[in-house]
Amino acid sequence: MQPQFNSVGSPFFYGVFITIVIIMIAIDMLTLKKEGAHRVSSREALLWTIVWISVSLGFAVWLYFELLHNPAAGHDIAIDSVMDFLTGYVLEKSLSVDNIFVFVLIFSYFKVPAEYQHRVLLFGVLGAIVLRAIMVVLGAVLVSRFSWVLYLFGVFLLYSGIKLMLPEKENHKGLVENPLIKWLHNHFPVSDHLNQEKFFTIDNGHRLATPLLLTLIVIELSDVVFAVDSIPAVFAVTTDPFIVFTSNIFAVLGLRAMYFLLANVVEKFVYLKYGLAVVLSFIGAKMLVVKWWHIPSWASLVVVFSALLLAMLASWWKNKQ
Repeated sequence: MQPQFNSVGSPFFYGVFITIVIIMIAIDMLTLKKEGAHRVSSREALLWTIVWISVSLGFAVWLYFELLHNPAAGHDIAIDSVMDFLTGYVLEKSLSVDNIFVFVLIFSYFKVPAEYQHRVLLFGVLGAIVLRAIMVVLGAVLVSRFSWVLYLFGVFLLYSGIKLMLPEKENHKGLVENPLIKWLHNHFPVSDHLNQEKFFTIDNGHRLATPLLLTLIVIELSDVVFAVDSIPAVFAVTTDPFIVFTSNIFAVLGLRAMYFLLANVVEKFVYLKYGLAVVLSFIGAKMLVVKWWHIPSWASLVVVFSALLLAMLASWWKNKQ
């Protein structure tokens, strides 16, 4: 399999994307500073979710028309690039639901009040952007130098999809016996109590980390685990680093709003993991057979969207019963 590395990304395109990201993050941070620590309502979370999705779709529309009027690109490349962007975006958004479930457990374990979760997630998103950027660059370098890495990604995604379909082992210990949290407690001087939304506090003349900082560290490290699935999954959709990077980052940017929107109902998506299993298996299989059978970008988007929609409808029907 010989991957294609003709990227639609140009310095101008990257500049526009980075400018959009900086402006949106600045607005988010200014909003947080103005409102201070507060419990994010479902209405506010829904509004921000709509904003993030609208910005992402607006970027896709802008990208289409820019490529359409580019003599070196044309209609076919414009359509394929936008379809790949949307597929990667939907794929990353759906995988983010697992993040939300883990975030709920982490906040519960560290007893972080709802009014302080906003700040933790904002800094968590900033860290995730840097992490995803590094992983996309590493993935692009690996794929460009070793074409067999795509097969490895395909096998890994297929394995992840099959594993999701299998029954989970019960774990009654939760995060209590987690070795990472034990290590952090042993190696970080941590205060026993929160100091509002601050990450550090002064206790008896000593500078200590608050449980809020430990929460942020664990959330950042958990994102590393999720990125191991999501980055190869988007590379299975397209090997264009620009599309991989932009679709991934736009999905991550909306994660904080989606958390506050879905945190209280995430457990009701009882069949979502099976939808994700189908998606990961399909993406992995697509990567493995691409040498002999090319699946169009629009077909991938239809399969991903249909699998997730059916899983959510089945979950809704189950809860209704």
